[in-house]
Amino acid sequence: MSSPVIPFAFFVVIASLISPSLSQTCSSQKFTNKKVYTRCSDLPALKSFLHWRYDAENSTLYIAFVAPPDKPDGWIAWAINPNDVGMVGAQTLFAFKNSKGEMVVKTYDISSYSSIKESSKLWFDVKEAAAEFSGGLMRLFATLVLPEKGKMTLNHVWQVGASVTNGFPAKHNFQPANLNSKGTLDLLSGESKTDASGDSKVKKKNIHGILNAISWGMLFPIGIIIARYLRTFQSADPAWFYLHVSFQCSAYVIGVAGWATGLKLGSESKGITYHVHRNIGITLFCLATLQVFALLLRPKKDHKYRLYWNIYHHGVGYTMLILSLINVFKGLDILDPATKWRSAYIVILVVLGVIALLLEVITWIVVLRRKSNKSTKPYDG
Repeated sequence: MSSPVIPFAFFVVIASLISPSLSQTCSSQKFTNKKVYTRCSDLPALKSFLHWRYDAENSTLYIAFVAPPDKPDGWIAWAINPNDVGMVGAQTLFAFKNSKGEMVVKTYDISSYSSIKESSKLWFDVKEAAAEFSGGLMRLFATLVLPEKGKMTLNHVWQVGASVTNGFPAKHNFQPANLNSKGTLDLLSGESKTDASGDSKVKKKNIHGILNAISWGMLFPIGIIIARYLRTFQSADPAWFYLHVSFQCSAYVIGVAGWATGLKLGSESKGITYHVHRNIGITLFCLATLQVFALLLRPKKDHKYRLYWNIYHHGVGYTMLILSLINVFKGLDILDPATKWRSAYIVILVVLGVIALLLEVITWIVVLRRKSNKSTKPYDG
């Protein structure tokens, strides 16, 4: 009987060959330049690793940053922020391939989200810098001289990107992993702590997404289905109207809460703007508010202006339905949740679509029968 260790070992070898970055830890990594580092940390975001050795007497930091770029022609970056935990103010080392396909290291001073300039003068002195790329991983090596002797704790930021345009790193993604790639580094103890505010922001994003998916993405379409189809049945009058108002008002209240959380997130994320998602959200809020106030001005059925009110009300309603569904999927693209959540929402939409299709057929059957029977009951279609 063969030992179970053999198949397990075979699996591990195959897994490491398929995806070296997934099977590695910082302690298992070796470097071709044979440099030795006394500390290493498996960073909590972007499948990245940091190795370092600190010479306190000379205030010199030797680092090796290892990460998989988003694409082979992408880039990786590691930075020290002397003033804050985050991107703004970060003194950054970028590693990427130049036009000749050679790995290079460039230094940038990120003074603001809109001002990212290459600079040879940073908060620290760069005595040596090099980079290499193999096995799906980029490795950035540097020797830094810190200006403050005895400084044992640093704010550091790391990042990866997908492309380089004209020798300049293109914008990175804004997924949770990208936004949480920051923290503090204790040079002596070896501890690397992430910024807790990143997790808080992710929770707020999730709350924002859930509120809007329930309101604009579910309650609002159900309210439209009720209004369009249930009023065909004489026994449902006026119950369909109160159900319609209840669903749409609930969608409005929850949607406004979701919209407010979106505004709060926007104010806390300077330099990060999802223009299309934001503009559709603002449009939805304005149209929904208009619909709520228009309800107060709803003419009676026999009023001469009722026809025009119906045209306006239905037109705005269907416009909102289209915009709301588009914006829910825009939000899913931004949040990038597990596939099951997107699939679950698509299933819900399919179910609602099937119900609407069946009710559409039933409605036409009822209407045609009434016409064939020459019913005298007015039909508010």
